[in-house]
Amino acid sequence: MKGKINMGLTARRIMSSIAALVMLTLLVPLAGSAESLYIIPDSDRRALTREELWGYQYDTLLYAFNEIYARHGYKFETGSRCYNWFTLMPWYKPNASESSTNHHETYSQCSKIENQNVDLIKAVRKEMRDQKTTNPNGKGMPTPPAQNVNTPRGFSFVNLKSGQKLAVYTAPSSNAYRANNGKATCSTNGAVYALGWDGNWMLMLYEANLAGQYRVGYVDGSKIKGTRPNLSMLMWDANECQVLSPVNMTDDPAQTGKTLVHIPAGTRVRFLTTMYNNQAWDYIETTIDGKTARGFIPSGSLSITGEDSTELVGGNG
Repeated sequence: MKGKINMGLTARRIMSSIAALVMLTLLVPLAGSAESLYIIPDSDRRALTREELWGYQYDTLLYAFNEIYARHGYKFETGSRCYNWFTLMPWYKPNASESSTNHHETYSQCSKIENQNVDLIKAVRKEMRDQKTTNPNGKGMPTPPAQNVNTPRGFSFVNLKSGQKLAVYTAPSSNAYRANNGKATCSTNGAVYALGWDGNWMLMLYEANLAGQYRVGYVDGSKIKGTRPNLSMLMWDANECQVLSPVNMTDDPAQTGKTLVHIPAGTRVRFLTTMYNNQAWDYIETTIDGKTARGFIPSGSLSITGEDSTELVGGNG
């Protein structure tokens, strides 16, 4: 009997692993050419103009100037929206000798034209902020390349000691909102994927039930038995903004999209980052029943999210 039980458990873990890998993989169409993997393919070779930059959306320009840095291996902070985007790009190779806070090597490699383009893009973004517009009719983000099913991006498999039932919260606190009527729990007998640490809380993805629902949430690292997963600390943008139109927030952005809460237009929320699967999702913090909660809404639903940390410093700054 014991052998049969173990065999069943192994089979469940294998099936859960396969399902999670499929869910985590980017399912978007493969970009048609190498140039389509760039926002502005020749921004390293020619001087851009203010007129053409006003042809892009506000958030797209954030990635446009960071693309110039990314070509030279700028190391973005884990969890940031630029980290989530550029790690999808096959051409991106972060500088091994650089930390995420010291970018001297990157800045020293930028040409005069590249530095001028960075400064101009930042100036146009400021003009948009001053005019309180996201320039919604401008060009948006390009389609990222499809990924191999065996190489999920961002979240990575963590080998946790089996037999554990871990309480899962939507935000990194035991006082935060907990899904499933306050009973959201992760079994370590199934596959668990993690993105990183927010303080002592691990942001992870797990199969919530046999109906195919997956949840993204936090578990208290002090409650994890066995070896603590070796993951990076997460860095969020943490900008206050406003929901532009009514939207549903979910903790399962890739599979069921089951609603955690409906957020009315005009609600003030905290923008954390943007993540990608078959579409772009903004990861935000709000409240549910008076408790802090984090979840995903489709990108494009928020007002201007302010200046990015990469916008405040630079090779010329």
